[in-house]
Amino acid sequence: MASKMASCIFCKIIKGEIPCFKLVETEKSLAFLDINPLSRGHALVIPKFHGEKLTDIPDDHLTDILPIAKKLVKATGAEEYNILQNNGPGAHQVVGHVHFHMIPKPNPQEGLGIGWPQQKTDMDQLKALFEEIKSKV
Repeated sequence: MASKMASCIFCKIIKGEIPCFKLVETEKSLAFLDINPLSRGHALVIPKFHGEKLTDIPDDHLTDILPIAKKLVKATGAEEYNILQNNGPGAHQVVGHVHFHMIPKPNPQEGLGIGWPQQKTDMDQLKALFEEIKSKV
């Protein structure tokens, strides 16, 4: 993991080795403008703890992520927006360090575009899935 951290662009930003447009910083988190924004005000909120996926981050290092994202929404004046967090390349994660996007959606052309491929199910399948997941939570 040390070598992944050493080469991680977000870890370098946290350490101040790479500059960023820092918006909010706490003991456990950092928020900054995305350098490849989907819309005006697109920002990232990251835990300072290095982990590739959400399940790699201890709960106590996630406590201020959503409150920071909420502050950014208010600061940008976004009335419509997405909070997005991807895990793994197949889920569109590019940087291997957990990060949350706050993406204003000012109009149909800017911001996040989403496909929502809903799947058909029936109540028996849904009940079985519910019981399986519920037993593991």
